[in-house]
Amino acid sequence: MASRRFVSLLSRRSEWAPRFRNPGKTVCKHSTHQYIRNQRLLHTAKPVMMMKLLSVDELFAKTSLQEHLKKVEEEYDECLQAVTYSGAEDERSEDDMKAKRTKVSLLAPLIQSIRELDKKQKEATDTETLLKDDDASLRELAELERESCLQDIQDLRQKILELLIPEEEVDMSDLVLEVTAGVGGQEAMLFTTEMFDMYEGFAQYHGWSFDVLEHMPSDLGGLRHASASISGPHSYKKMKFEAGVHRVQRVPKTEKQGRMHTSTMTVAVLPQPTEISFTMNPKDLRIETKRASGAGGQHVNTTDSAVRIVHLPTGLVAECQQERSQLKNREKAMKALTAKLYSMKLEEETSKRYNQRKVQVGTKGRSEKIRTYNYAQDRVTDHRISMTVHDVRGFLLGEDLLNEMNSSLQEFSDQETLMELLEEGSQEEP
Repeated sequence: MASRRFVSLLSRRSEWAPRFRNPGKTVCKHSTHQYIRNQRLLHTAKPVMMMKLLSVDELFAKTSLQEHLKKVEEEYDECLQAVTYSGAEDERSEDDMKAKRTKVSLLAPLIQSIRELDKKQKEATDTETLLKDDDASLRELAELERESCLQDIQDLRQKILELLIPEEEVDMSDLVLEVTAGVGGQEAMLFTTEMFDMYEGFAQYHGWSFDVLEHMPSDLGGLRHASASISGPHSYKKMKFEAGVHRVQRVPKTEKQGRMHTSTMTVAVLPQPTEISFTMNPKDLRIETKRASGAGGQHVNTTDSAVRIVHLPTGLVAECQQERSQLKNREKAMKALTAKLYSMKLEEETSKRYNQRKVQVGTKGRSEKIRTYNYAQDRVTDHRISMTVHDVRGFLLGEDLLNEMNSSLQEFSDQETLMELLEEGSQEEP
């Protein structure tokens, strides 16, 4: 049952935050078409077919949601009864009873909210009768009571929707960010530098740490490739939607005739596992040292401080030469390699629903984009949700505008997850 799948996912969440919009508040302009289901993962390079962000009231008006809540209640009552009245003579296994007790515990907050909502809806109905009373003072009190009930109903509906959406297991992870110049030569490399700086600003905006792992500059001050380790509360959850191909349209500094060029760069966001959740066999690693190259003074060219680690079974490679210390470079390279291997593991485990890194990096082509930065029109457009904000330079600061864009992407993603859950439930109906 979809409700059983929901319970298994529910056990992985860690905290709840408001993720659905109230009635009348829109995120962007869309056509009047209703929601059309496609891929639920907005943090890939593939566009989604979501035409409208539904309000809380619109979601609760759906029969599929009401039926799903009813199923969850029935399953909760069934498990609670089994746990309450189980005796020594009960033939059910201890594992089965343990699973039921866990399910009761996980579902309890949701069931409580559902039943509080039912109670408030009945109270609101009762006050409707009092609004027709001949006594003016009674009608005034009934109106106040009705407004209070309607607000409570809205709050409870919001809470129920939040409880229905489970956190992804990796949402609480730190991450490794990779940026790579795509099509467009030196201009693409210059844009890659600006994007890398934007994400450093985004990390500072949220109070996260930003530790550079790789930095491969171009001759004109751009970046061919760079990576950084980002750590902080909800860092992966807020950064995952940045993965994919980013396109810039502007007149480059290198353009002498004033023509507009289109260039691209790619972003990969790799969840950073904990040591407990992911380990590597040292025998699978080949660690090489060499002299660092590029700017950095005399020390860079006279010591074997650069480290290159190869994972032999997969061929994945991570390098670091940012630090003067070989030990620190080795530690950073190992962190980057671990993130790559963990991302590969996640991709294998969930290949039908997730495309963690291959889809993020894509082919780097101009047409395969998730977001466009158009300087002439001073706009940034996210093509996955058709959202446009203005002030490109303000957006590249990595502060309020980028955060607003990511919040909107999260809302669409949450709604898509909910709609997918409801659709699975309807397909399981006999």
